[in-house]
Parts: sequence; structure tokens; C-alpha cells
Amino acid sequence: MLRQLSDRGPDSAGVAFYRDPAPPGWCKVSLHSSSPTPEWENLTAELQVEFGEASPPHVRATHAVFTIAAEAEDAEAWLIDSHPELTLMSAGRSIEIYKEADLPTRFVEKFALDEIAGSHALGHTRMATESRVTTAGSHPFSTGLDLCLVHNGSLSNHNRLRRTLQREGMIFRTENDSEVAAGYLTWRLREGASLEEALEGCLSDLDGFYTFAVGTADGFAVLRDPIACKPAVMAETDEWVAMASEYRAIAVLPGAEDAVLWEPAPGHVYSWGTASLVA
Repeated sequence: MLRQLSDRGPDSAGVAFYRDPAPPGWCKVSLHSSSPTPEWENLTAELQVEFGEASPPHVRATHAVFTIAAEAEDAEAWLIDSHPELTLMSAGRSIEIYKEADLPTRFVEKFALDEIAGSHALGHTRMATESRVTTAGSHPFSTGLDLCLVHNGSLSNHNRLRRTLQREGMIFRTENDSEVAAGYLTWRLREGASLEEALEGCLSDLDGFYTFAVGTADGFAVLRDPIACKPAVMAETDEWVAMASEYRAIAVLPGAEDAVLWEPAPGHVYSWGTASLVA
């Protein structure tokens, strides 16, 4: 699907995979290093000293995924404090995020994404126009444990909303409006809302136009704003569910010719659990 949309632009691509959950009491963290020679082995040794146990990382290009015998919040806090030169892409029990400022076709080959299998995944090509073209500024954005968001559109009140969320303790690492949307969902979930309730809150609290695809450990959800000026198409078979901004990304999937197709309705939350294979 990413390859099909590669000609939209060379500036970014990314995927969040949900797979191989960490054991109870353990967590997974995805890290990015801008160094040409990252010292992942040394970091493994440090993690083992700090937390007792940590598995050797799964390294893909500039990223590494560690499984650590710790609560995700504790591992996050230690990594941010001890290794500010690294970018924390995601944390949780099953999420892994890989993203880069690169052409999607090159990104897929560089990270050997065809070798990865999971219950579901959310991908994105091309950055929001107000973002800096950097790896950190690429989608998906993760602001909570096992949660990620990709976004097609533009928000108009994200700067004000960012300040409000910062007063609630949310931390943002980029100027991207999509990260603010992800932070809003994380905050609502933290306050006790369900994912559906958090997404419905977007309809009143977020100004602008948007199509959101949101991933959690249990599945994924889609929401379009009430005007729905950004394109979106969905497809479902007995084997998988897929969503994209253009049908050509779906047309290459096996069995796509027999899929049920529809355009998601404005202001309506669609969600699927991990019993389905989600693309």
C-alpha cells in the first residue's frame, strides 16, 4: 500500500506495527538514532544494569526495538533522561514504529518491511505541509502507550490546544498538528474516555479538516471530520480490513476485487478489533 502511494512525494514514510506482545511486566520501545554508528549493544548493557533484564534489540536501518523488563512509563522516563540523543518513537507492549524522511519505496526496502507480520499496521506517506521534513516529524505519531495516529488534513487550533494539553502534562516533540491530535486522544483516554468517546470529542474540540486512523493494541479506528473534504475509502473482506486515501492503495491487496467498498461517513467512528487483519 505504501508503494502504491509513493509518487505522492519523497519527504516521508512510516508504519506502526502491532505484533509480538511483550510478556507481562515487560515493555517494548522503538528508538531512532541519527548517528551513522549507533551503539545499540552498549545501550543493551545499560538497560540490563538499570532494569535487570533487556533483550538484544531488533535493528532495522536507523531504528531499534528493545524489549525491557520494566513498566513502559519507567523505561520511557529513563531513556529520555539518559539518552536525549535518541528519539523515542513508541512504547507499549506490542507497538513498533519505523519512520523516515525518505521516499516510501526506498523506505520499504531500507527497513525490510515485507519481512514483518503482525495483527495490524498503520502507515503514512507524505508530511503535513506545516512540518519540518525530519524523521521525528514524520507519521505515525505515538503519544501514549500502544497508541498511534496518522492524519490526512490540517488543524487550525492545534497551537492553542497544544498549550492546553501541555498544562495537563502532555509532552510534544515536534510542531506537527498531527502530534497534537494524538496527544488529545491520549489525554482523553487517560481521563477515562473510551477510544470511541475520545474520537467523538475531536468533533467538538478540534477545528480544521481531517481523516484520522488511530491504532491501539486491540485494533484500529477511523474518523473523518463533519465536512469530510479529504478523500478516504474503506474495504473489508472476511480476511482483512483496509483504509486509504486512494483506492489504488487497496486495489493491490489479495481479494480486493471481492471486498465491500465504501466511503466513511462524516463524523462517524469506525472501529475494528484484532480478530480482523487490519491494513
